[in-house]
Amino acid sequence: MTARDGPQDRYKAVWLIFFILGLGTLLPWNFFMTAREYFISRLADPEMSHFLNQTSGPPSYLQSMFDNFMTLCAMVPLLIFTCLNSFIHQRIPQQIRILGSLVAIGLVFLVTAIMVKVAMEPLPFFVFTMISIVFINSFGAILQSSLFGLAGLLPASYTAPIMSGQGLAGTFAALAMIFSIAIGAQQPESFIGYFTTACVAIVLAIFSYILLPRMDFFRYYSMKDKTEYRVYNAELETKRDLIKKDEPNGMEQNNSKIIPIHNPDEKPSVIAIFKKLWVMALSVCLVFTVTIGVFPSITAKVSTVLGKGNKWGLYFIPVSCFLLFNVFDWTGRSLTALFTWPGKDSCLLPVMVALRVIFIPLFMLCNVQPRDYLPVVFSHDAWYIIFMIFFSISNGYLASLCMCFGPKKVLAHEAETAGAVMAFFLSLGLALGAAVSFLFRILI
Repeated sequence: MTARDGPQDRYKAVWLIFFILGLGTLLPWNFFMTAREYFISRLADPEMSHFLNQTSGPPSYLQSMFDNFMTLCAMVPLLIFTCLNSFIHQRIPQQIRILGSLVAIGLVFLVTAIMVKVAMEPLPFFVFTMISIVFINSFGAILQSSLFGLAGLLPASYTAPIMSGQGLAGTFAALAMIFSIAIGAQQPESFIGYFTTACVAIVLAIFSYILLPRMDFFRYYSMKDKTEYRVYNAELETKRDLIKKDEPNGMEQNNSKIIPIHNPDEKPSVIAIFKKLWVMALSVCLVFTVTIGVFPSITAKVSTVLGKGNKWGLYFIPVSCFLLFNVFDWTGRSLTALFTWPGKDSCLLPVMVALRVIFIPLFMLCNVQPRDYLPVVFSHDAWYIIFMIFFSISNGYLASLCMCFGPKKVLAHEAETAGAVMAFFLSLGLALGAAVSFLFRILI
């Protein structure tokens, strides 16, 4: 559908709203992860430490297991609820799913910000934090899946701003991490800023979503399928009336040869839709399996050879790993707004996705410490930075292409379900990547 056939997106307002909604889906979780030091410090044994003034003694059990439980409590609900949304989105209205999820995540962060000032024993605080992570990722899964489904109704280029907004969320979090290191933020009050910033992003996303139905461009595409059906039925009734008047001896039967277009009240089959877009679904799954398989479990454990005994050692991982990945991932996602090569039917796209597997051994052969089996082949920091740039830009670009093309492989009325199915395979890739990361780490 070209711009001539319908209203234009004036001032790119709908594009900007989807960008803000993409930012709102991941910024809260990224800030939650960035505040990792705050959570770990509150899990110290009370008799052994005061806030962030812990001696060099061994970490407590809860501290040592925090990352493992955080990954588990994040990935499992994300996968389960993304899968559920592929089916429930036909029964629960889109407004309830999106606004309800945003409000729920906002409330969790509001409570988390308040809890900074509330004294609590380590075990209850640990349980409270894990429950918060489950809630954030459960509602986040429904929100993300619903947004991709919603974008599936619009032209393919409107999935790109969601992906781009999500990429920028990671960049903001990485910059916040570096800023906190630079100013030496060690007081718990400083972390209130993380959680209130997330609340502001959510409020902005809520207002943006409320504005969306007021846009002519969005209304046109979201109602296009139902409008076509009503217009078609009206034309069909007119033809039948004319036939009855002009040909009373039964010529109406010719009209039965007309193949009716889709009835918007019929529910599309998830399995039938998957058969149409399985290449894109498996491609986006593989992209994130490779990415999460090594990032950050392997990449964050690479040691610098240039930063020994100077400040670069302090900033090496925050800059070379987290900031670099998020900036170039965001760049890759944003490139799809400029061009979408190769096309949605090209065999080259899945081949390019499969070639990213090469990054797994490349990072494993960098200066990852400690290591038991593999030799260090790429010890210099420059090798690691070059690999990280190509790794992150290919992740953003290829994942965004797959998410844009997936809903365009199906009929217009199946696009929302297709978007939800694609979001499920994205989440499946994240979960599989988290699982295989343990294996890759053991092999080093």
